[in-house]
Order: sequence, then C-alpha cells, then structure tokens
Amino acid sequence: MQINNYNTSEKLEAVHFTIHLSTLQSQLKTTILLQKVAMRKLCFLMLFVPCCLLATAQKTTTKTNTANRFDAYVQHAVQLWKTPGLSVVVVKDSQVVFNKGYGVRELGKQDAFNTATISICASTTKAMTAVCMGMLVDEGKIKWTDKVSDVYPELKLSDNYANSELTIKDLFTHNAGLGNADMLWVYNYNIDTIIQRMRYLQPAYSFRSSFMYQNLMYMVAGEVIHKVSGKPWDQFITERLFQPLGMTNTYASYKRSAASNNRITPHFMYEDSIVKPISYSDREAVGAAGGVWSCADDMSKWMLFMLDSAKINGNRLLQPETYSMLFKPQAIVTASEFYPTATLTKPHWTTYGLGWFQEDYKGKMVQFHTGSLAGAVAILGLIPDEHFGVYIFANMDHTEIRHALMYKAMDLWVFNDDANDWSADFYKIYSTQGAAYKKEEQETEAKRVLNTNPSLSLKDYTGKYGNEVYGSASIVLQGDSLVLQLPNNLNVDLSHWNYDTFLGKYEQQWNGKDFLQFNLNTLGKVSSFSFSGMTYDKKE
Repeated sequence: MQINNYNTSEKLEAVHFTIHLSTLQSQLKTTILLQKVAMRKLCFLMLFVPCCLLATAQKTTTKTNTANRFDAYVQHAVQLWKTPGLSVVVVKDSQVVFNKGYGVRELGKQDAFNTATISICASTTKAMTAVCMGMLVDEGKIKWTDKVSDVYPELKLSDNYANSELTIKDLFTHNAGLGNADMLWVYNYNIDTIIQRMRYLQPAYSFRSSFMYQNLMYMVAGEVIHKVSGKPWDQFITERLFQPLGMTNTYASYKRSAASNNRITPHFMYEDSIVKPISYSDREAVGAAGGVWSCADDMSKWMLFMLDSAKINGNRLLQPETYSMLFKPQAIVTASEFYPTATLTKPHWTTYGLGWFQEDYKGKMVQFHTGSLAGAVAILGLIPDEHFGVYIFANMDHTEIRHALMYKAMDLWVFNDDANDWSADFYKIYSTQGAAYKKEEQETEAKRVLNTNPSLSLKDYTGKYGNEVYGSASIVLQGDSLVLQLPNNLNVDLSHWNYDTFLGKYEQQWNGKDFLQFNLNTLGKVSSFSFSGMTYDKKE
C-alpha cells in the first residue's frame, strides 16, 4: 500500500513536476518570445528614431536652405535694381518662414531698413477696406447688392444708368465706367470736394463693360463705411482690424504714422540713373484706397489672418461666405490694365476680386496686389490653397524688384523651383519698356517743327484758368519762361516746343512730363489749354 501510495505520490509529483516543467518551459518560451519582440521593437525604435530625427533635420535643413537661397537672391537683386532699402516677409503653413530687412531707410544715412520699418502699403490697403465692408455686411448693416444711391446719395455720376445701378460691390471692382482721375487726390482736395466733382467725370467706357483701375470708388467705400458704422474709416479700420490682429505698428494715415521714428524716406531714380531721396507729399483723401502705413512684422499678421479664412486666435472676423466673396473673381482685367510681367508668367486668365488682382501661376490661383505712391512701393501675394503669402516693401519709386521677389518666393516655398531668375528677366522687360519710351520721345522730337514761335507774347498766355473737375490753375511768367501752377503746390515748367505747344516738366520730376497746348479763339486770343488729358478754360 505504501509502495502504491508512494508510487502514487511519485506519480503525482511527477505529474506536478511535468506540469510545472511544462509551465516553466511555456513561460520560458513566452519570455524568450517577449524578449525577441522587445528586441525587435528596440531594433525598430533604434532604426526609427534616427529616421524621424533625420526627417526632421532634413526638413529643418530644407527650410534653412530655402531661406538662405532666397536671402542671397534678394541681396543680388537689390544691387541690380539700385533699391536703397526693402523688407520681405514670407509665411507658409501658419508660420513666418522668412522675415528680413535690407539696405537703408534713406540714402546717405546709416539707419537700417528692418522688419519694423514702416512704409507705404498704398493700394494693398484696398483689400483691408474690403474686409472692413465685409464686417458691416456680416452685421446686417449693409449688403453687397445695396444701391450706393440709397446708402450714400452724396455720390452722383454723370452716367444716369450707372448712378442708379451702382452697388456697394461695384465700389471695389474698377468696372463702373470711371477713368483714372487720380489728380483729384494728387491735388490734395478733401473727400467732400472730390465726391462733389466726380459728377462731372465723363465715362471712359460703359458701365461694367470693361476694367480701368482707379482709386476714387475706394475713397467712396471709405465714406460708406463711415456713414454706415458711424466711425470714420481710419478709426474703424484701426479698432476693428489692426487692434484685434495685434498690428501695433500699423497706421491708417501718414499723420498717424508720425508716431514712429522708424519710417522710410521715399526715393526716385532720375534720368541719369542716380537715386536720390525725395519728399513725401501727404494726400489725406487717398485714405481707404491706399492710406495705410505698416511694416513687415505686422504684415505677416495680416497675411496669416487672411490665409486662415479671416480668423484670429480661433475667432472669426468674417463669416465664411463673406470671406469667400473677397476672393471671387468679379471683373475681367484687360491685358492693357494688367502687368508687363504677364509676358513671362503667361497667365491663362486675369481677373479682379474685391481688392485683389488674380491670375493663375503654375496651376495655382494667386491673389495679389501692388501698391505705389510717389517714392515707395509694396506688393502682396497669396496662394491660399498652399497657405502661402509674401509681402514686400521698398523705398523707391516703381522699383519692380517687388514682382521679381514675389514670384521667386512662390517658386522656392511653394514649387521647390529655383530655375527662374525673375529679377534679371523682369529687369530686362522694364528696361526694354523704358528704352521704347525713350525711342518714342526721340521719334516725336524728330517730328518737331523747328524755328517756330508762339502766336502771342508769353505774357498773353498768362492768367487764371479753370476745369470743372480739377479746379483752378494759373499760368504765370517767371523770368522769360512760363510756369503752370496747379493745386497742392504742383508746378510745371513750360518750355516752347513748336507753335503754341509747350513741353511741361513737373518741378517734382517723379510726377513726369507732358505737352501743354494753348488753344486760340477766332479773335486770336487764348481760350483754353490742354494738359495731360485735362482742358482748362481761360477765366481772366
């Protein structure tokens, strides 16, 4: 029995041992398997982590290389275009990826043009004014389809049909029939005077049938914002746009910008290719059409806001449908009204939204706008589908380096393409244009009838003249030469060309030159003169 019990006990122990051994083996296999899995995971991690780090490093290196390539490109372009100073800011995927200033604020001085230097936004202001109107649309205070005559009856147009059908949206699209009458704000008339005189402007084309860029309707838009909101445009845009976006170094007028001691001096390139500083002439009436002053640091905030569907810190300043309206094509831009750069970029279509020129570039829709006032320029370019934006300020009159840098930035950050030298190519285009203009001048000069004299003595041409749109002008005799005196201290030196035609050159050369022709009545006395498309009747 004992033996049997023993045997039975042994058998049980053997069974228990076998089971225990089997369990140990199973656990051992599991442990070994887990160790193998762990080792594989460790090996994978050892391989994966460096790959992640490598990918991150490569991405960082790529961004750095892109920025470095662009930086070198800008430095070379500045020399080619003889631009005293500029700033460039680029945003991509909700981040500022490039922000730098170049050169000086004023030639002959050491003050650097940096990213906090404020300059003229000029007509890039227009898109901001459109956003302001959009806010009022969202508040139900006005509709894009409202008739201007109902909202702001102070505006009268000579075309009765246009006057009755003009909508709020038409104020932003440059196709209401008006020609370019910018001399009204160049002469520094106040807003009320300009709007009162707009009724005498004759249409340059029929209502909504074409496109002609002008500033006057945007000035009217600013007045509509004032009337509907109860706040002047400059106050409205400051409180409703600049302050929420944290644009603390942005100003709605030249006078407001006087608070900054880091502001550009405008420059002009004279015919001998010498660049010199010029004075800035403040024109308050330009306001909603081009009155904002800002800097690269603040314009990055504006671009990020626009690329994020008009949101700031998660809060919408515009409803989605209103934001979409800003970028919707509203008018076809004719070839003559677009930019010479199109000869190389070759867009398939060119349109205008609400404050935005539009084109296709390498298969992407581009929203952009230039800004130009005497002695300084700006340009803003967005590719919303790629969350990309670039803004450029420069302190020289019509330096088209702005176009070159805009397209170069698009190429590098959006298309990873460094093939095109837009600076050299556009420089050639604009140089060719300048040469063609000089050739035309020479051909005109060759047709000049020599050895003629004015019909009258110079004193007989002097007197007071007037134009119902542009106001008063005077012809005075200074020494042995005539001078045309226009409002806002704009003087034009007149030199006899042939017969009763004189060549007029503005004392401020950046305003250009043109022929002035005196017209005589049947009695042989001066009845009027024509200058730059404007006719002034003799008053006394």
